[in-house]
Amino acid sequence: MSSASSIPKRPARQFLPEDFKVTTWEALKPYFDQLLAKELSSSDQLEKWLKDRSELESIISEDAGWRYIRMTCYTENEEYRKSYQDFVENIQPHMSPLSDALNKKLMSCEYLKSLEKEEGYDMMVRNIRKEIELFREANIPLFTEINMKTQQYGQISGAMAVEIDGKEMTMQQAGVLLMSTDREKRASVYRTILERRLKDKETLDQLFSELIQLRTKVAFNADFANFRDYMFKSYGRFDYTPEDCFQFHEAIHSEVVPILSQMAKHRKERLKVPTLRPWDKAVDPEGREPLKAFNDGKELTEKAIEVFTRLDPYLGQCLGIMREMGHLDLDSRKGKAPGGYNYPLAEIGVPFIFMNATSTLRDMTTIMHEGGHAVHNFLTMDLPLNDFKSPPMEVAELASMSMELISMDHWNIFFESEADLKRAKLEHLEDLIATLPWVATIDKYQHWIYENPTHSLEERKANWNRILDEFSEGVTDWSGLQEGKNYMWQKQLHLYEVPFYYIEYGMAQLGAIAVWRNYRMDPQKGLQGYMNALKLGYMKTIPEIYEAAGIRFDFSKAYIKELMDFLKAEIKKI
Repeated sequence: MSSASSIPKRPARQFLPEDFKVTTWEALKPYFDQLLAKELSSSDQLEKWLKDRSELESIISEDAGWRYIRMTCYTENEEYRKSYQDFVENIQPHMSPLSDALNKKLMSCEYLKSLEKEEGYDMMVRNIRKEIELFREANIPLFTEINMKTQQYGQISGAMAVEIDGKEMTMQQAGVLLMSTDREKRASVYRTILERRLKDKETLDQLFSELIQLRTKVAFNADFANFRDYMFKSYGRFDYTPEDCFQFHEAIHSEVVPILSQMAKHRKERLKVPTLRPWDKAVDPEGREPLKAFNDGKELTEKAIEVFTRLDPYLGQCLGIMREMGHLDLDSRKGKAPGGYNYPLAEIGVPFIFMNATSTLRDMTTIMHEGGHAVHNFLTMDLPLNDFKSPPMEVAELASMSMELISMDHWNIFFESEADLKRAKLEHLEDLIATLPWVATIDKYQHWIYENPTHSLEERKANWNRILDEFSEGVTDWSGLQEGKNYMWQKQLHLYEVPFYYIEYGMAQLGAIAVWRNYRMDPQKGLQGYMNALKLGYMKTIPEIYEAAGIRFDFSKAYIKELMDFLKAEIKKI
C-alpha cells in the first residue's frame, strides 16, 4: 500500500537559521516582528508568509514538546521541570499577543479570499477567526497560572507509590495485582492503592477548585457564560454542540449500560461470589492467571512493530523509525508521570510515545492506541502547513481507537495459544463496552462542574455520585468503600490537564467500531479507507473525514444500537 521510508530528516529551514534553538523570548521575538512587518502584496507572498509562520510555530512547538516529554519522563528531575516551567512562564505568555496580531494581519489580507478556495485553507481560516474571537490580553497570565497548576497534578500523581509485600511499586505496577486469582490479595491491594490515593484527596480537591476558578475567569473575560461554552469554541467544535453531547449521554445510558449490567451479572455468576466487589473487576472470571502480553518495553516494541508490519509494511516502518530515533519510552518506573500519550513533534514530523507499561493486555492495547496516533502523524508529515497537520481530537482519537480493533487479527504475535488469544480479544471488547459509559460519566460530570462553578465540595461529591450511578452497572457492591467512590474522578488526568477533552474518546470509539466493521467486511478496502481519512489531517470537516473512512459521524440511539449489535455478534463469534 505504501512505499518504504527511511529515518526522516528535518526539512531544510527557509525562514529561521538551521542552527537556531529556542532559548529565550528575546531570541525568538525578532522572527515574530519580521512576520508582522512583512508586506503581503500578492498571493505568492501570502503563501510564502504562511509557510514562514508555520516553520516558526513548528520549531517552537517541537521545543515545547521536548520540554514536556522530558519533564513527564523524569518528574523528579529539577532541571527538566525548570526548563518546562521557563517555557510556560517566560516564552508562551509573550507569544500570545503577537500570535493574535499575526492572525489579524492574515485576516485583513486582500489575497486571503482566493487562497481560501483551496483545499484545507478554509479550515485553517475558520480556526484563525475563532482564535481572534477568543483572544483576550487579560487571559494570558491566567493561562500561565493554569499551566503551572496542571503541572502540579503530574507531580502529585507521579510521586504516588505503594509498598506491597515489602516491595515499592508505582500505582500502575500495583494495579496489575488486581488481576490476581487470590481474592483476599486483590482486596488487600485494592485497599492499599485506595488508601494511598485518598492521602492526596484534599490536595487534589483544592487544586481542582483553583483550576475551576481560573478557567471560569478565562471564560468570563472572553464573554462566555461558562467555561464549557468557551472550551467548545476553543476546541473548534464546529460540527456538534453541548446538546449533541447530552444526546450521546442518553444513548449510552439507553443502549450500552444494559449490556454493561449484563456483563457484570455474568461476571458475578462465573466468579461464584456472593457480591461483586470493585477488586473483582480485573480478575479472569474463570480463575485463570492474568494474561501476560510481553516481558518488558523492548519486547513490547518488537512485537508491536511486527503487528503493524503485518497490517501494512508502511505502518511497521513508522514504529521502527521511532525506535531507531529513541522516540519510545514505554516502561513504568518511579518518578514517571502517569498515563500514556503520543506527542507530535511538529518540525521533524516523527512523534514520541510515552507510556507506563508493565506486562498487561491493557499495556499492549495502549501501544496499539498510541501507535495509531503516531501513524496519523506520519501520514500528515508532508502536508504544507502545520495547521493542516493538527486534526480535531474526534479525528485524532479515531486514528488510535480504530488501530486497537483492526490490529486484533494479528494479536497472535503477543498470544501464541489460541485460548489466550480468544481471551485477549474478549477482554478488550468487554473493556471497550465499559469505556463508553465511563466516557459519558466524565463528560457529563464536566458539564455539571462548569455549569455550576461556585459549587461546594459536598455538592461536587453528591453530583459525582449521582452521575457515576447513572452510568454504572448497579451490580458492584461498594459498601465500606464510599470514600474511595467519592474521589474516583481524581485519577482521571483529563479533568485536571485537558478539560472537556474526553467526549472525543466516546465519539471516536463509535467511529472505530464502524471502521472495524468495514475492515471485517473487506480488510484491504477498510484499511485503505482508514488511511485515506488520516491523510486528510485537518483539511476537511469532521463529518467529511469520517465519510472518507466510509463511516458516519453520528451518536444517535439508533446508530449506537446498530454498532452495539455488531459488537455483540463479534463477541459471540469469539
